[in-house]
Amino acid sequence: MAERPARKAPKVHEAKVVRTERLTPHMVRVVLGLDVSSSFEIGEYTDHYVKLVLPAAGVRYPEPFDMERIREEFPRDQWPANRTYTVRYWDAVHRELTIDFVVHGDEGLAGPWAARARVGETVRFLGPGGGYAPAPTADWHLLAGDESALPAIAVALEQMPAGAVGHAFLEVAGPEDEQKIAAPGGVEITWLHRGDRPAGEALVAAVAALDFPEGEVSAFVHGEAGCVKELRRQLRVERGVPREQLSISGYWRLGKSDEAWRAIKREWNDQVEREQERAA
Repeated sequence: MAERPARKAPKVHEAKVVRTERLTPHMVRVVLGLDVSSSFEIGEYTDHYVKLVLPAAGVRYPEPFDMERIREEFPRDQWPANRTYTVRYWDAVHRELTIDFVVHGDEGLAGPWAARARVGETVRFLGPGGGYAPAPTADWHLLAGDESALPAIAVALEQMPAGAVGHAFLEVAGPEDEQKIAAPGGVEITWLHRGDRPAGEALVAAVAALDFPEGEVSAFVHGEAGCVKELRRQLRVERGVPREQLSISGYWRLGKSDEAWRAIKREWNDQVEREQERAA
């Protein structure tokens, strides 16, 4: 039996922090500057993302940074961690990449890093990836998500044509976490304030109560996995939205660390989709 070829480490891009901004109590913007020689570019998707490469605590890696060398020379628990974030803006002229981070104090890994990021600090990342853009042929658009999906939803709204119509539901902790988003006049943005309720509860209720317009919908629904499961059921089973008109996934899972959720995410999503496809 032939040996399976060794998995090649993905290309790592390098940038410097050029500025940061506290947008709301729970969101920090970090702008990264890339060298003109960098090959990084993004395409037509509005949910383009990158995977930040964050060093393990207390570990320093040899320069130049080389993922293949790290995998060969360091134990697995000392490999860098990856965290996935949406590209909020990409300025190809100035080679600047903007990422918005949800921050809840010292909770998590990337959020605390973003809160204390300093100008000149080196940042490494993989990507980009992506797969969604508002369908230009759709009669109307539905966008729904929590803070984790807010950047991607904002990009989608800002890139829709002036005549687009639809509804965007955005769940955040409270009114202080709302942001100004440019959107076509025909798209109604509804901010949902979570307060003490479980994540996603307000989002599920709002979509359930929506009087769906006539015609073909292009939908983007992302956020906490349990909430997304129920929204998928609503859209696929109750509303009969075809799968190809729906971009839907759990970005995170209540009670699971990022590593624990990523380890089961694909299997969990596939199982949910199979169950609901049978019911649709």
